Amino acid sequence: MPTVNDVIKLAKDNEVVTVDLKFIDFLGTWQHIMFSMSDFGEDMLKNGRMFDGSSIRCWQTIDASDMKVVPDLSTAKLDPFFAQPTLSLICDIVDPVTGEGYNRDPRSVAKKAEKYLASTGIGDTAFFGPEAEFFIFDNVQYSYDSDSGFFSIDSEECPWNTGADEHPNLGYKTMPKLGYFPTAPFDTNRDLRVEMVMIMEQMGIEVERHHHEVAPAQHEINFKFGTLVETADNLQWYKYIIRNIARANSKIATFMPKPMFNDNGSGMHTHQSIWQNGKPVFSGDQYGGLSETAMYYIGGILKHAPALGALINPTTNSYKRLVPGFEAPINLAYSARNRSACVRIPVADSPKARRLEFRCPDGTANAYLAFSAMLMAGLDGIQNQIHPGDPMDVNIYDLSPEELNKVGQMPRNLTEALEALQADNEFLLKGDVFTKDVIDYWIDYKVEEEIKQVDSRTHPHEFTLYFGY
Repeated sequence: MPTVNDVIKLAKDNEVVTVDLKFIDFLGTWQHIMFSMSDFGEDMLKNGRMFDGSSIRCWQTIDASDMKVVPDLSTAKLDPFFAQPTLSLICDIVDPVTGEGYNRDPRSVAKKAEKYLASTGIGDTAFFGPEAEFFIFDNVQYSYDSDSGFFSIDSEECPWNTGADEHPNLGYKTMPKLGYFPTAPFDTNRDLRVEMVMIMEQMGIEVERHHHEVAPAQHEINFKFGTLVETADNLQWYKYIIRNIARANSKIATFMPKPMFNDNGSGMHTHQSIWQNGKPVFSGDQYGGLSETAMYYIGGILKHAPALGALINPTTNSYKRLVPGFEAPINLAYSARNRSACVRIPVADSPKARRLEFRCPDGTANAYLAFSAMLMAGLDGIQNQIHPGDPMDVNIYDLSPEELNKVGQMPRNLTEALEALQADNEFLLKGDVFTKDVIDYWIDYKVEEEIKQVDSRTHPHEFTLYFGY
């Protein structure tokens, strides 16, 4: 853990001219405040700085607006996207009256989840490894008003450009569902990904692999797993780097799950495991080389998956991805190697690599809340010895309707997910990790500001269906 003097030395050695304090808002967007070096020093690093919490969506009311942003010294890095040398620190939000972490600060929730795990005696560390997919487009346009509404996405890779006048059109387009691992010239953004990877590694994020994904213009970069808070921090850097490198190259990167109709959407398959005293708790002699504890963890994930949906698939667009026919993990089953189940047990070469992969989440999730909720669901499974039943070692997509009816499914839309969370949230309240205020506010906001807003707007396809009635 670096000391205050270490961070001050880092700034001095790199001739830093400004300090950027970053924090995550309730819904999952990184915010920041910049400070002059004249205000930088021991006091800032130890005590943080005050700011107006009422100006951040979903946080304080104006009559109780004072909040404190407190840097985490372990997160000090040089931000590569400023013209001048800039020191960046990720911060926690603290209530200045109580001195406690703010209950609607997602990073504070994640820290409480880690502490709760340690208090259970089940393990002392939870590891998470997300695989966040994303699209890179050349042009994106959208608008909605009382008289019209449209969106338009485009990439030179996309199949609808086979007939476009591109001066010249070179013809190398990626057909639907044929984008997995093609070489150049089809993989047009390979060098862009390399640039992203180089910056990630410069920032201390260890990248394992990267490749083109199934849909045209879709990509994936995998970085090494870490502890819950560490990985959530790294995922914020991951998104930040990808978006800024894309923009610097006149491209647009998005983690929106389903921007493209009739092809695969972007998920965030999340690998997870628990360790105790440096040993893997999930390794054993049960199915797939897992321990009984790991099986119970899966049981908790499957039991609470509909409620988890409100946090791991938190947008109306998330459920455009979770539909049959696009390799989407909608079926509440588990299996070894089988990617048609929502929980997969990957093949592992050693006991240390024993883990499960939950395939439902997507990149619109607030990672701090999503990882914490998954951990709490798994721990509830362990504590209550919830066995997941028999594995589904078949292609679930090929099952008959009668057989499929016996398998539980993820919610069909955000409304169903929020209703599931409303009915099933006690497991999140243990250890005061989540609070009723957090859950109730999350549900209310999503209903009022997202679901009602989408539901009240005319959809373009409704003209196709109904205009001639």
